[in-house]
Amino acid sequence: MASRLIHRTHAEAGWYLYAPACALVEADRARPGTAEHLAALPGITVLELDLPAVLAVARHKTWATAHAQDAAQPTTDRPDGAIIATTDPDRWIGEPVRVLDLN
Repeated sequence: MASRLIHRTHAEAGWYLYAPACALVEADRARPGTAEHLAALPGITVLELDLPAVLAVARHKTWATAHAQDAAQPTTDRPDGAIIATTDPDRWIGEPVRVLDLN
C-alpha cells in the first residue's frame, strides 16, 4: 500500500506525501537507512520542525508523534489536514488525527 501511495504522489496531481523530519529520525533509528531512502523518493516532502511543531513536541512522549500529529492538523495549505499513514495505528487511538493502516 505504501508503494501505491508513493506512486500516486509521483504520477497524479493533487496527491502529496509528507514526512515529518522527527518521524524520519525515529524510523531511521529503528531501521538505519530508512530516512535517507524516504527523503530521496520522488513526491515526498520532508517537513521541517517549525515553531508550531516545536511547541507540540513539549506535549507528547516522542518527537515523532508530536511532529506527525502537528503535520496532520489543518493548515492554509492543507485545509482538511493530512492523514497519517502508519503500520502502528493503535499508537493513534484517542488522538485527533485520521489514520491509514498500512498493514
